[in-house]
Amino acid sequence: MEELDFVGMDDGSPSNKCIAVFVDPATGAPYFVGRTVVDQEALARLTKHTSIADDETAVWLPPEEVPDILEALTRTYEKGREGYGEPTFEALLDSSVRSVVHLEARDTYDATDPAFVKWKEDGDTGYEAWEGWKTLVGGAVGRGVRFRRLRIVSEPVSDYIRWEHAISYGNVEAGEELRWLPRHLAFDLPHPVADFFMYDQRLVAYNFTAGDGTDTGRMEYVTDPRSILPVVGMFEMLWERGIPHADYKPA
Repeated sequence: MEELDFVGMDDGSPSNKCIAVFVDPATGAPYFVGRTVVDQEALARLTKHTSIADDETAVWLPPEEVPDILEALTRTYEKGREGYGEPTFEALLDSSVRSVVHLEARDTYDATDPAFVKWKEDGDTGYEAWEGWKTLVGGAVGRGVRFRRLRIVSEPVSDYIRWEHAISYGNVEAGEELRWLPRHLAFDLPHPVADFFMYDQRLVAYNFTAGDGTDTGRMEYVTDPRSILPVVGMFEMLWERGIPHADYKPA
C-alpha cells in the first residue's frame, strides 16, 4: 500500500502535533487528523444539517490549517514533506505550563539496567542519568511546572523497587514531588493498567512495558477531555493516599 503524502501540520499545537493534513497520492483523497468535536453546541449545529453515524466523527481543524487543506484539495503541495513524528518527552515537557504527573505501577522495570545490576552487587546508589534529568525537569519546575510522580508498589517490595527508592534522591533534587503508595492501600481505588504521563491535564501519554518490565516503545496519546477527566480524578485520589518519599520506608 502506497504511503500517504504529508501536506502540513498545525505548528500551534506543539504538545502532540495531532492536527495534520494528508493526501492519498493514488486517489487524491484528503485525510485530516484533528480534534474530535465534543462541544455539544457545535455538535448540535452540525447535526442540524447531517447525522453523524456510529462509524463517523466530527473533526475540528483550526483556521491556520486552511492553506494546507487548499493545497491538499488542489494537489499543489510539495512532495516529500515530513511531519514531526511522535512527540518526544522533552517536547511535551517543554510545552507544559502548569503540571506534569507520572504514575508508575509496576514492581519491576528493566532488570538489565547496569546501575541496577551494580547496586545488587555492591549497593552502589550512583546513577549517571540524574544530571541530565535534573537539568530537564529542574528547568520545567523552575518555570512553574509542578511535577508529581506516584509509584504504586507491592509489599514486601521487589529488589528493583528497593533500588529505585535508594536512588530517588535524584527525583527529589530535580524538583519532583514523589510519593509511594503500597498496593494494599490502593486496592479499592481505580487505576489504569498502564503507566502514564499526564501534561497540563490535557494530554495523557500511556506507555507500555513487556512482561519482564522492559519498555516496548509503544505509546498511546489521549487528548479527548471525556477520557482525561476520569484520569485526573483517579490520580488525585491515589495521590492523596500516597506516602511522601521522605516518610516512606520500603517494607
